[in-house]
Formats: sequence, structure tokens, C-alpha cells
Amino acid sequence: MRIRKISEVVGSKVYTDSGDFFGEIEEANLHENKVDGWRIRVGGSVTSLIGGARGVIIPHQFVKAISDVFIINKTALPSQDSGIEEVPDESM
Repeated sequence: MRIRKISEVVGSKVYTDSGDFFGEIEEANLHENKVDGWRIRVGGSVTSLIGGARGVIIPHQFVKAISDVFIINKTALPSQDSGIEEVPDESM
């Protein structure tokens, strides 16, 4: 297993496990020196799912793989009852 610095993954492309483009990593949310979630600037067809927000915070548990790109569970796609936090437009 290769350990990566957070600065190395900022800007990485994010795809769902079904191959759909989701967005790009903007920053990591840390809690007690562990990655708790990832702030992702949404792009592609996902943009229409989140209304006016330009990004979302995906809990780290939805990340399946981190390498040249991030792979996240398709269940991470925002919906009314998901645990995904939308980032308002003015905060980005």
C-alpha cells in the first residue's frame, strides 16, 4: 500500500463505480488526524442532481479506491435522503 499526501490527490478526477464522471477533489475534511470526507467540485451529468450547489462533501466511507483517480460508490450520488452534504455555491 502506498501512502499519499493529501496535497497529491487534490485536483484528482472522481468517478462512480459505474464509470460516470463525478467531479474533482478540492480538499479533504480531517477529524482526529484521519480523513473524514472529501469536498468534491461536481461536474458532468451529476451537476443537475444537486441543484444550485457547485460541490458536495462525500464521506470517506463512500470511497472505494484512490489512485490516479478516485472511485466512489454510486450510492454516493446525492438524493433527498442521503448522508451527502451539499456545499452551497457561495462557500466555494
